[in-house]
Amino acid sequence: MRDVNKDNITDVFMSYFGDDTDPRLIEIMQSLASHLHNFARDVNLTHAEWLKGIQFLEASGQISDETRHEFVLLSDILGLSSLVDMLHSDSRGTSSSVLGPFHIAGSPPLPFGGDMKREFEGQVLLACGRVTDTDGKPITGAELDIWQTAPNGLYSSQDPAQDTYSFHGLQTTNADGRYAFTTVRPVSYPVPTDGPVGELFNATGRHAWRPSHLHYIVKAAGFRPLVTEIFPDDDPYLDEDTVFGVRSDLVMKYTERPAAEFPAGYAISADVDEPFLLADFDLKLVRL
Repeated sequence: MRDVNKDNITDVFMSYFGDDTDPRLIEIMQSLASHLHNFARDVNLTHAEWLKGIQFLEASGQISDETRHEFVLLSDILGLSSLVDMLHSDSRGTSSSVLGPFHIAGSPPLPFGGDMKREFEGQVLLACGRVTDTDGKPITGAELDIWQTAPNGLYSSQDPAQDTYSFHGLQTTNADGRYAFTTVRPVSYPVPTDGPVGELFNATGRHAWRPSHLHYIVKAAGFRPLVTEIFPDDDPYLDEDTVFGVRSDLVMKYTERPAAEFPAGYAISADVDEPFLLADFDLKLVRL
């Protein structure tokens, strides 16, 4: 079309799709173009501002690699990741929460009662609970992919001093649907600010902090996979998570117990000689 103008460009864009284009792709692209064009009109976007946006995206691509996913981080801090989670969560089960940019596939097996703390300093946290269906029936053989930061606030993919699968483990629930492992209490931490996302934080006066948490991906045959996190109720960033990942049903209490109450049969049972923390949290899956 020769007479493209600011008023009809969206409609012209809509007319350019081929007849064999997937209907869902058309729906998404039409909505995307409509919102982008209306955004540019609403703010009267200048050439300089458009170029700044292009440079921001280019820089996000340049800093990204197999372990640094700046576009995922951008989606997280804009609230898009959490919004997609909430749009597709089922209220009958445990709420989903953000995957984040630091998950590593292929975690090593973590036996029931196994340990992720290893030689790291910090208070022992015993994390346990059941995986059930929405009726509270235990799910045997559910797979939990577990990960967290080290006490320095860094994930293994960010920290050359840690091995690849530091604070990562893959555990299968027992006949009672239970999981259990030991680790160190997670800490609050800032998301990376050394790239374009950090520039955006500075420009908007936002902090980069996340409340401490444990990550879980839970899978079981016949059930919807669950990507979620759990948070202690005393974390100072609980009400201002920079990636909007906190949900009320994911907030729980760490209770401190004397060393004498630490259960037998865990990998580090014989070594616990100081008070430990207990995080008892059940995960509820929804059937397909």
